[in-house]
Amino acid sequence: MKKNFVLDTNVLLHDPNAIFHFEDNNVCVPIYVIEEVDKFKKQLNELGRNARQISRVIDEFRKVGNLKDGVPMKTGGLLRVPFLRNRIANEISISHEMDSAILSVAKELKDTEPDMPVVFVSMDTNLRIRANAIGIHAEDFEAGNVNATDLYSGITELVVPGNLIERLHGSGSAPVPDGLDMHPNQYLMLRNESRDRDTALARFDAEENTFCTLAPFRTGVFGIRPRNREQYFALDALLVPEIKLVTLAGKAGTGKTLLASAAGLDMVMERQECTKLLISRPIFPLGRDIGYLPGDIDEKLNPWMQPIWDNLELLMGLTQKERKTGRGAHELEMLGVVQVEPLTYIRGRSIPNQFMIVDEAQNLTPHEIKTIITRVGEGTKIVFTGDVYQIDNPYVDPVNNGLSYLAEAFKGESISAHVTLEKGERSPLAEKAANLL
Repeated sequence: MKKNFVLDTNVLLHDPNAIFHFEDNNVCVPIYVIEEVDKFKKQLNELGRNARQISRVIDEFRKVGNLKDGVPMKTGGLLRVPFLRNRIANEISISHEMDSAILSVAKELKDTEPDMPVVFVSMDTNLRIRANAIGIHAEDFEAGNVNATDLYSGITELVVPGNLIERLHGSGSAPVPDGLDMHPNQYLMLRNESRDRDTALARFDAEENTFCTLAPFRTGVFGIRPRNREQYFALDALLVPEIKLVTLAGKAGTGKTLLASAAGLDMVMERQECTKLLISRPIFPLGRDIGYLPGDIDEKLNPWMQPIWDNLELLMGLTQKERKTGRGAHELEMLGVVQVEPLTYIRGRSIPNQFMIVDEAQNLTPHEIKTIITRVGEGTKIVFTGDVYQIDNPYVDPVNNGLSYLAEAFKGESISAHVTLEKGERSPLAEKAANLL
């Protein structure tokens, strides 16, 4: 049975193509949603871009037919732009007039078209509660989203015959047993079926259909040695030249940024496979912002970029005296080895032959992720790090942020790898805080 899906404004601002995600059902965009979208169209951010795109998409349907009666979509349903005959229904509060008008459209459709179920779709929790309170079935918009608890971890554990582990240790690779469904560059803990303590770490090579061993990292990478298996997997992904896109997710203190920075310095200064280490991060404050900052662009950005410099200073093995004078890591910037900058001005750039790290990627939207990756030029490796449970951007959450979206979208590509780090290594106190608070 077909349904009438009534969309809230926030659904379209989140995904301008949301109207195409409801199969052969009717999609209703109340005229009051169009009015709210119009308020955002002049903004020079992603909300503004989405608002303009929504208007263009719906206008194309207007050219084909009457939006009041419904215009056929390729999905099989109708796109409708309904409005209220009786502005605000009495049983709906008028304290939030526009929200109430949108809800009233849904209720009027339910009353006037009783043979067709109505579903109100909104990303606003309170509005869904209000809809349910007046007898309208409400749902969250989840098209393209990933459940944070089910996010692809990039790691699995397998019990295998002992001779497979022996072959892996002996030749560096081993055939994959039949019937296994894995993603390219998925990392594995292989455990001997007859001896539980006999294990091996490996990566799935999709092109050769084999398990391959990882580099030993006995001397560390720019002074950093992996402290657990997830860090071991992350360093391997960061240093394999054929893997051009790496996503590292994990709670605070798991070493995401430090490992990526160490690998970047190693690729630039030791292996010389890249010409520069470029580190960027979105600018979102934790808590209330302190307002405008004095000075030139470098002085304004310094508070935002200080966490990156902290990692670089640690890697450079600076003494406490050198830390206070600002020498060492900043000298790399003057030599052109390291460049630290915000993501604000990345549109239009082309970035070839660099090792690029995008820190705090959980604060980015899927569109911003796409914008960044499409800047990558020949020979560049790009790494996204972040914690989906520490989000400061008010327009994304653990299930629709750019990092989660990217990890899921690229999990089937041999050019990419993803690792979720579980164990915190910053300090025992930081680990306790991450787990208990």
